[in-house]
Amino acid sequence: MLADLIARLTSVLGRQSARLELRWMREALRPSDPPTTLMAMLERRLRGEPLQYILGTTPFGPLNLLSRPPTLIPRPETEDWALRLADLISPSNARPLSVLDLCTGSGCIPLLLCHLWPSGSARAFGVDVSEDAIKLATDNAARCHIATARGDCVDNSRNVFAPVLGDLCDPDLLNSLPAPFDLVTSNPPYIPRKQYDQLSPSVKDYEDPRALLGDLPGSPVEDGLSFYHLIARFLAQKGVLRNRAIVALEVGDGQARAVETILHRFAGLRNTETWTDPWGKQRVVLARASS
Repeated sequence: MLADLIARLTSVLGRQSARLELRWMREALRPSDPPTTLMAMLERRLRGEPLQYILGTTPFGPLNLLSRPPTLIPRPETEDWALRLADLISPSNARPLSVLDLCTGSGCIPLLLCHLWPSGSARAFGVDVSEDAIKLATDNAARCHIATARGDCVDNSRNVFAPVLGDLCDPDLLNSLPAPFDLVTSNPPYIPRKQYDQLSPSVKDYEDPRALLGDLPGSPVEDGLSFYHLIARFLAQKGVLRNRAIVALEVGDGQARAVETILHRFAGLRNTETWTDPWGKQRVVLARASS
């Protein structure tokens, strides 16, 4: 039966990909797992479940983060710009930064920044509407040996990450956060409804639609930009951004110019630029607050 499952996986993925995935599955096995565990993993994969959920982890820069359904699986394009952002900014223990990650999901972006930056140089907050995501982000912080804290409980000798259950649609969200912030990041939902309906079952049937679908219920225009309007409205509030703060937003294919316009018009952020990912797509809109 195992040989049959491997043959079926090979026919679906091709010999090289199937061989790689089989190796990763075997490496993920624990000594206490029964012999049937590998077969169960192969059956899940053949049903279309993402490999990261089956393995329980996904690499993100130097981190190996926990992955659990239905929380969004970190993507390589997000990893690329998060690493670039970590190199762009140079915080120190003497000049620590306050970081806010909106729609944090697994916590991958702020946890990577906290991991790469010097100890005591960052106090990060990750907001998400999903209780599953907040639990996963908390578990990932523990896995990465990054301290978690809430409120004013801060260890100034370490980088700290605080997961916050919150909704961008809530006009009082700011009241639960210690603004102002030096850096705001986000990989928000940005897939338009028509594109979402055409996603492969391995994405649409397993990952939380709230982390993917960029059109809010009842939105008159289904362009995937609803969350950028919410973010711009949030950023426009008095006291959210420090002078010279940086805002970094991941965007979908073809959305960069529209997102720049939203930030210009509704958040007053006129100093913007776009970053292209390694696959040639405009992937990030970066904005700087005026001094």
